[in-house]
Amino acid sequence: MKKIGIIGTGFIAKGLINLIARHSHYELSAILTRTDINQRTDLPQSKLLTNSIELLINNSDLIVECSGDAIYATDSIAKILNASIPVVTMNTEFHITSGSYFIDKGYVTEAEGDQPGSLAKLKEEIIEMGFKPLVYGNIKGFLNQNPTVEDMQYWSKKSGISLDMVTSFTDGTKVQMEQALVANGLGATINNSGLIGLAEDNIQVGGSNLALYAKEINQPISDYLLSPKLPAGVFIVAEHDPEQKEQLQYYKMGSGPFYVIERTFHLCHLEIIKTIKRVFKGEDILLNNSKTPTISVGTIAKKDLKKGLKINKGIGSFEVRGEAIKIKEFKNHLPIGLCSNVVLIKDINEGELISMDDITIPESLALTAWRETVLLAK
Repeated sequence: MKKIGIIGTGFIAKGLINLIARHSHYELSAILTRTDINQRTDLPQSKLLTNSIELLINNSDLIVECSGDAIYATDSIAKILNASIPVVTMNTEFHITSGSYFIDKGYVTEAEGDQPGSLAKLKEEIIEMGFKPLVYGNIKGFLNQNPTVEDMQYWSKKSGISLDMVTSFTDGTKVQMEQALVANGLGATINNSGLIGLAEDNIQVGGSNLALYAKEINQPISDYLLSPKLPAGVFIVAEHDPEQKEQLQYYKMGSGPFYVIERTFHLCHLEIIKTIKRVFKGEDILLNNSKTPTISVGTIAKKDLKKGLKINKGIGSFEVRGEAIKIKEFKNHLPIGLCSNVVLIKDINEGELISMDDITIPESLALTAWRETVLLAK
């Protein structure tokens, strides 16, 4: 019986806790939280809650990190890898911010289930069939880059997801981070800052149009379609050898040259278990941010911001949002994953990309990791 530890007590963690409790091959060992254990009556398996990462490490064969906090995850994962324990994450924020720093320090992989891991798994499958990817696509149902506090509070309560997470989904920060991780981890790029984000309800049309952008720059791209009508899944647009055209047409894949392969669902915590199994079978990692990433997610002001403002947390805030950018073009930008307890030392205009020169920022391992990543970035 393999012992699984979990870091985090949010939406993903709660679902995974329930799943592991009913799984015949795995045993839940401990749940690490920063909250008051005595106050967490909302959580299943509350008797396994702990504030001690040492207890978590000492009682686990594998640890799942799903806190959603890049800086906290960086500190935790460093200690776990030092103990030679593998880590499975559902934490795009961590990978984009500091994940590259850990590439040669132990086993860390993003899990199947969220969009990046689902795209990584879909790529494995279609490569075996001879397809050549052009577009790694996400599907987003709604976008409002500057939502109101009242709207986000309503949707947070309705969906049972934290306010900052709902806000990051709505303002586009989450999809920008996901597609940046996909670009770095799967050998793609982005066409432009902020991604293309075509509004299109027909996935064949939208996917083919995105493929034209990839052909123009002669490199696969990571991007998304904006549609309230398409399923909440992922897709890859790919080419294939011309001699397969007749057979692919018979298989109802269309006449080419661009073929859209869809995965019409992603079940997040329910699919993490597949990646846990992958690790215990000794297989390679599914997805990471690569040692030399080319894409980051910068911090964009949602409104005019005044000197002296303290931003407690950028991801999911009402002051800033994230936007995918090319590192080589903006090497001094503030990654949104590091936008935590930063103070502005100058006025920032709405729509402006915040740089490291615009802020004071606390020292952290995540910041050290980012500085090293920038030095290696292409």
